[in-house]
Amino acid sequence: MKNKIFIAVDTANINQAKKIIKYTKTNKLIPKFGLQFFYSKNGRKFIENYKSEFFLDIKASDIPQTISSALNSLKDMKKMGYITVMASVGMEGLKAFKKEAQKINKKIIVCGVTVLTSLNNKSLKQIGYKDKVEKLVLKQASLIKQSGIRGIVASANEAKIIRKKYKNLFIVTPGIKLPGDKKNWDQSRVNTPNSAFKAGASAIVIGRSIHSGNIKRNIKRLKDHLNQ
Repeated sequence: MKNKIFIAVDTANINQAKKIIKYTKTNKLIPKFGLQFFYSKNGRKFIENYKSEFFLDIKASDIPQTISSALNSLKDMKKMGYITVMASVGMEGLKAFKKEAQKINKKIIVCGVTVLTSLNNKSLKQIGYKDKVEKLVLKQASLIKQSGIRGIVASANEAKIIRKKYKNLFIVTPGIKLPGDKKNWDQSRVNTPNSAFKAGASAIVIGRSIHSGNIKRNIKRLKDHLNQ
């Protein structure tokens, strides 16, 4: 699979979403709709009627039957190319989610989400995990691989070790910012696009570095950075 770039449509405003999408389509970038937009008024309807490929980042997390039923309710979204489920749902949950996704479209890439980029070793300890980030991500990567799911979401910090162990996984790395941009306050494990791809990422997710300010100019900054 060739490297891909997903642009996070982080807004509840339909007009702002359209503005972001206008430039993503022009530059062959793929929009990623997260919970903020999906839960917004008319957001679900907008995604349902979207005519091009998109990434739906719902991070499903519940018992197997519930997440399968939730996914079944999205079967009208024929252009959905990617969707997320938390690795923490366990083996049975991952398998059930994958099975339901294939009923919608056999080509959908389900991505198991490992440790969120907002978390660090201290955060994991507070939650109750004994393992540090890297070790826990590798355990979750093994679970995802065994479940038959093709994609994994992990920061670029872990992408290199995942790629070394699992050659064929589709690795999506969030927590991406352009050089010189301020670090997002809610993310602990942050990298640049080039560092993520060099680490082994198949795709990156970038949001605020693109849609904060002049979107067209920021996309040019992204292209210039990738061409370095």
